[in-house]
Amino acid sequence: MSESSSELIDAKLASLDDWRGATLKRLRALIRDADPEVVETVKWRKPSNPMGVPVWEHDGIICTGETYRDKVKLTFAQGASLPDPAGLFNSSLDGNTRRAIDFHDGDEVDPGAFKALVREAAAFNGAKP
Repeated sequence: MSESSSELIDAKLASLDDWRGATLKRLRALIRDADPEVVETVKWRKPSNPMGVPVWEHDGIICTGETYRDKVKLTFAQGASLPDPAGLFNSSLDGNTRRAIDFHDGDEVDPGAFKALVREAAAFNGAKP
C-alpha cells in the first residue's frame, strides 16, 4: 500500500525535529485553514530527496514547501501575479512568474496576511481558463 501525500508530508515534518519542522507545520496549518479545499501532493521525489517536496494545490499549484539548512522556503507558483500588500515575498523577486517567502529561525508570520495570500493564489488559479 502506498502512502498518501498527506502521510508523506506528515513523515517529512516528523523527520525535521527542529525549528524548520515546526515552521513548516505551522505554515501547513495556515494554508489548510485559508483554503479548506486545498489538495496536498508531493512532487519531485528522487534518490537525493526521497520524501519529495510538499506541494499545496487548488486548480493548480498554490505553493511548494522546501526546507534547507538555514531556511524554510515557500514558493508561490504564480506569486508575481499576486497582490502582496503586507510585503511577505522576500525571495525570488526577479522572476516573471514565481515569488517566494524565506523563513529563518525565529521569524514570525502574520497569519492574516499569509492566509490572504494563499486565498489570492487559489483564486488566481481558479480564474485561469
